[in-house]
Amino acid sequence: MTIRDVAARAGVSHQTVSRVINNSERVNDDTRARVEATITEMGYRPNAIARFMARGRTYNLACLSPNLTDFTYANIIEAAETEARRLGYFLLIASAPDENSFTTLIDQLLLSRRAEGLLVISPFLDARHERLPRNIPVVFVGAEPQQGRAPSVRLDETKGGYMATRHLLELGHRQIAHVTGLMIEDCSRFRLVGYREALKEAGIDFETSLVIEGDWSATSGYKAVQQLWQQGAQFSAIFAQNDRMAVGAIRAIRDAGKQVPCDISVIGYDDMPLASYFDPSLTTLRQDMSAIGRQAAQLLIDRLANPRSPLKHVRLPVQLVVRTSTAPYVMKGGS
Repeated sequence: MTIRDVAARAGVSHQTVSRVINNSERVNDDTRARVEATITEMGYRPNAIARFMARGRTYNLACLSPNLTDFTYANIIEAAETEARRLGYFLLIASAPDENSFTTLIDQLLLSRRAEGLLVISPFLDARHERLPRNIPVVFVGAEPQQGRAPSVRLDETKGGYMATRHLLELGHRQIAHVTGLMIEDCSRFRLVGYREALKEAGIDFETSLVIEGDWSATSGYKAVQQLWQQGAQFSAIFAQNDRMAVGAIRAIRDAGKQVPCDISVIGYDDMPLASYFDPSLTTLRQDMSAIGRQAAQLLIDRLANPRSPLKHVRLPVQLVVRTSTAPYVMKGGS
C-alpha cells in the first residue's frame, strides 16, 4: 500500500495526503478529516523513507557505547531502542572502544546515516566528549555533562555507594575494603564518594590502603583481594563496585580457606540476573538499566521537539537487595 492508494481512495492528490501525514497547515479541515479517515480505514502506515522525502527528516537516532557486550550497556541500549521505536524513531547502535573510533563513527552516523540526535554512553572514558558535534541534540547516559552542555540520565551513584557501605556498617563491620571500577569513569568516582561519606558519618577514618582499583572483571576482583592481603590489610567486609568483581572476590576468599559471609561479608553492585543464584546469593545494589535507556530516549526526542527547552539532568535511584553474602560482624581472634 502506498500514499497514492490512499489518495485515490480519498479522492485527493498524493501531495495532499503527504501534507496531512506531516501536519501541514495547507489542508482544510474537511479534507484533512477525509484523508485521516481513509488512512485509518485502509490501515496505512507511512514509512520512514516517505517521511524523509516529505519533510527532509530521517527519524534516525544514534547510540554510541564503549561496547555492546557489557550487561549494563546492553540493557540500556535495548530499552532505549524499544522506547525510540515506540515514539516513531529508529535507533542506530554502534560500539566505540576508543575516541578515534568514536570520532569516525560520529562522522558516519551524521553524514551517511543522517542521525538526528545522539545518545552517548559513558562519555568520559577518554576525550570522546570533546569530539561531539554541537549542531545536533546529544544526551549523556551514565554521566552528567561538565558545564551542563547536554541533558543527561544517570543513577544516583553517590547514594548507591553510601547505601552499600551503610549496610555493612549497620551489620557491625568497621574495616571495609572497597574494590572500585575504573577510576576514569564517573560512576566509579561517585560510588567511592558515597563509600567515604558513609564512613565519615560513622566516625571511621578513610584508609587508602583499603581501596583497590579494579577493571569491572571478576579477575580484577580476585586479584584485588589478593593484593589487600599481600599489603597486610585487615578487613571483615568488601564492597565491590559491580557484581562480577564481587564474585571474583568471593572466589579469592574461598581459595584462601575462608568463608563468605562467616569470615568476610561481600556486597556487589548491579544485581545481575544470576546474582540470586550465586553461592552464597549476592547482596547487591539493584540499578534499573531499562529505566535509564527509556529516559534517555525520551530526553533526546524531547530535545528534538523543543531544542530551546531547559536542560534536564535525571538521576534515578538504586535499591539495596539483601541476600546471604553479608552477615553481622563477629569478632574472631586473629582476624
